[in-house]
Amino acid sequence: MADPRFFDRAGPFTLESLAALSGARLLNPQGSARIFRDVGPLQSAGPEDVSFLENRKYLETFVRSRAGAVFVDEKVAGHAPPGMALLVSADPYRAYALVAQAFYPARPIIPGCAPSAVIDPTAIVPEDCDVGPNVVIEQGARLGRRCRVEANTVIAAGVEVGDDCRIGPNVTLSHCVIGSRVVLHPGVRIGQEGFGFAPDPSGPVKVPQLGRVLIGDDVDIGANTTIDRGSGPDTVIGPGSMIDNLVQIGHNVILGRCCILAGQVGISGSTRLDDFVMVGGQGGLAGHLHIGSGVRIAAKSGIMRDIPAGETVCGSPAVPLTEFMRQTAVLQRLARKKDK
Repeated sequence: MADPRFFDRAGPFTLESLAALSGARLLNPQGSARIFRDVGPLQSAGPEDVSFLENRKYLETFVRSRAGAVFVDEKVAGHAPPGMALLVSADPYRAYALVAQAFYPARPIIPGCAPSAVIDPTAIVPEDCDVGPNVVIEQGARLGRRCRVEANTVIAAGVEVGDDCRIGPNVTLSHCVIGSRVVLHPGVRIGQEGFGFAPDPSGPVKVPQLGRVLIGDDVDIGANTTIDRGSGPDTVIGPGSMIDNLVQIGHNVILGRCCILAGQVGISGSTRLDDFVMVGGQGGLAGHLHIGSGVRIAAKSGIMRDIPAGETVCGSPAVPLTEFMRQTAVLQRLARKKDK
């Protein structure tokens, strides 16, 4: 059970309603009226809890689980212990996520403005927004409807934020236009100067950074991530993209739709990622590259060349995954020969 000091639980829900929420199919509809009160992991869930099995690595845990209901692929349904209700789905984790959202919905907006907030008279802040302590909203900035802005955040002059956004504490926004339903976690920095300079024998000469950051709808940006504004062209984050904590995105970078960047990824300036690109933790991309749609980049990979659509790469410098595995196998064989 989630700690009630931090999480408010909704429900309970019937098994039938959970199936409807998730799009899953009840393997045995006779138990559709059964009541469930919470979600939990397989190893600790009880008879009134809902869980899921995504990875066959946890099949033994599933067999021993006391969970009352579990989202599963139909192929493993025969391993379920007696009395467990099964919600069959082609994507059990997604189905579980939808149900977990129903049990633990986002904290509702409570309209109001903290007395310590500083809001310029020319800024537009709708009455249905929730503005926290010590927030600063500067000249000409504009918030959409039903936004939450938490403590100590600064929204600089001219920034525009769409409807239903959630902006965490200690965020700074400048030189950016943000879409609707965007989530910015604590410490996010968007729109600061990019790392641009002209080399000179007497020392680097800074190049003015005159672009913006454009963030599409339904983007989620993790804690302490930084996104530099463009140098002339804009930096663009495509709709539906999910960006983890401690990611650095340089000036003029373009992310397509629904890209996923894990923690500590770094993308150098003017690199373009097409739609549905995935980059594992600590992946590093050099500048001025083009990464095709659907590319998957393994953790800690170093990308120094363009990658065509659909390819999976690994290593530093990164190579196609099959080539990386061959290289690794050769090195292992050489090491064994040396040992002998």
